[in-house]
Amino acid sequence: MEQQIEQQLEKILPEDLARAFESAYHVLVQGNHDHIDDLLKHGGTLLKKASQRLTPTQLILGIAAIAAVAVVVVSRAARPDQEEEDGRTSAEPVKDVKSKKAGESDPKSAN
Repeated sequence: MEQQIEQQLEKILPEDLARAFESAYHVLVQGNHDHIDDLLKHGGTLLKKASQRLTPTQLILGIAAIAAVAVVVVSRAARPDQEEEDGRTSAEPVKDVKSKKAGESDPKSAN
């Protein structure tokens, strides 16, 4: 019976890992968002095959780890975009004009 269960389980092939990592590279590193569908498809296939071999606790911890890494990657990826947008704005920095004008007209500040 144990052999039947082993035969029914799909094995994680190196090609599965390669496809998932290649899709992740295209989306996360190169910024080619056309490959998001491939990433979801290959990642889902990999997760389905891995879930057959893991206990529920291991599966939950694995998904939590993947989610934590995704949050960090997305936050780091968004940070350079924000800095670029800040550099390209047409607005000038706000200067403290009130304090300079008040200092010139106030005779006490001259002493």
